[in-house]
Amino acid sequence: GTDRAPEVPVERLAVSAYTVPTDRPESDGTKAWDSTTLVLAEATAGGVTGLGYSYAPVAAAHLAVDLLAETVTGLGALDVGAAWHAMQHTVRNVGRDGIAARAIAAVDAAMWDLKARLLGRPLVVALDAVRRRVPVYGSGGFTSYTDDELRDQLAGWRADGITMVKMKVGRHPERDLARVRLARETVGDDAGLMVDANGALTRKQALYFAHAFAAECGVTWFEEPVSSDDLGGLRLLRDSGPPGMEITAGEYGTSVFDFRRLLDAGAVDCLQADATRCAGPTGFLQAGALCAAHTLDLSAHTAPSLHGHLGCAVVPFRHVEYFHDHVRLEALLFDGALTQRDGYLEPDRTAPGNGLALRRSDADPYCVFRSA
Repeated sequence: GTDRAPEVPVERLAVSAYTVPTDRPESDGTKAWDSTTLVLAEATAGGVTGLGYSYAPVAAAHLAVDLLAETVTGLGALDVGAAWHAMQHTVRNVGRDGIAARAIAAVDAAMWDLKARLLGRPLVVALDAVRRRVPVYGSGGFTSYTDDELRDQLAGWRADGITMVKMKVGRHPERDLARVRLARETVGDDAGLMVDANGALTRKQALYFAHAFAAECGVTWFEEPVSSDDLGGLRLLRDSGPPGMEITAGEYGTSVFDFRRLLDAGAVDCLQADATRCAGPTGFLQAGALCAAHTLDLSAHTAPSLHGHLGCAVVPFRHVEYFHDHVRLEALLFDGALTQRDGYLEPDRTAPGNGLALRRSDADPYCVFRSA
């Protein structure tokens, strides 16, 4: 007979949240923080449990319990698309974006993992991979770091075989050129150097720094030089910035419509998306299709253990942000967290699903919410 996975309904959705302090104070151009919260969704069907997560406030966990658990329970565990569209419908009146998109992201990731595990396949295979591994860039370089801390982090990535690094700018613009010069001296002339202002600069400030960073430090990637809501400003930077410097944005997008606006405005040279914000792997794959239609690459924002699989399934894919906070947190909470090797993430093709398992004894001290 044919080898068919049984039609099994989702029996239960459990949700929890974990807040982990950072290893030291962190800030970028527009925000400072001292902890990171991960919202975990676990969907069970046929004696198998799939695990998904998003980086979101605890409010997203409450929303997942209050609205999404009832929505997906009883649906076919292999019908991830049906569950995703049902969740979109459920949150219509509370607003599809923001907290709701992050809650859906965790559940959608859990559903994809559950499907892959029921089929006995790695997630990267269930997603229909086009490659076996994806490049990473080291990301951190917070504006709160001393020069020594910045130098140590950048040098550590280079020593680990990572050939591209990104640092934060924009909080103290008067210091940024010196900091970026220090970064270039640290990583050498052969490394890719990227900067991220998190929307902190005005248009004319950003234009000045774009040319200065390129001319003096060889910067080739300027992320959110102005607010990602300022589509005209991003387009100005893209048109008038130095040749060879890419202007990028998209990490705050929560739907295919946000990404379409950026692309229709000609605002970016490379689109960024975050599966933990844009309603999960399903939303991330939609962003990839949009990029293909616009002949642009997609780059994944943070969450390396999730995006390592997803990046392998998007044709016009550039790289995964190997973000200091999330690399540390995923290794702390999960067995099977993806770690880069020689500048690449390569999902395990011998483990079913995303290969992650929550280490509950290590995670429990950080638990701030758990559904009944």
